[in-house]
Amino acid sequence: MIRTTLALITLGLSLFFAYGWYTQYYIRRTCFNEAGRCLDAETGVIYLEQSGPIWLLLAVLAFAITVWLAWQIRRA
Repeated sequence: MIRTTLALITLGLSLFFAYGWYTQYYIRRTCFNEAGRCLDAETGVIYLEQSGPIWLLLAVLAFAITVWLAWQIRRA
C-alpha cells in the first residue's frame, strides 16, 4: 500500500516536472539568445536556458523512481 502511494506521488511529481519543462523551456527553445535568456514581452519575464535541463532531469528522475516502485510492486 505504501509503495503504491509512493508510486502515484512520484508519477504526479514527474508529470509536474515535465509540465514545468514544457512551459519553462520547450515552448521558448528558439527564443533564447547567445546569453541563454529569453524575454517574454507580454509578461516581462526572463526565462533562462539553463532551467530546461534541470526541469527535465527532475522529471526523468521522478519517473525512474516511479518505474522502480512499480517493478517492486509487481515483484511482490
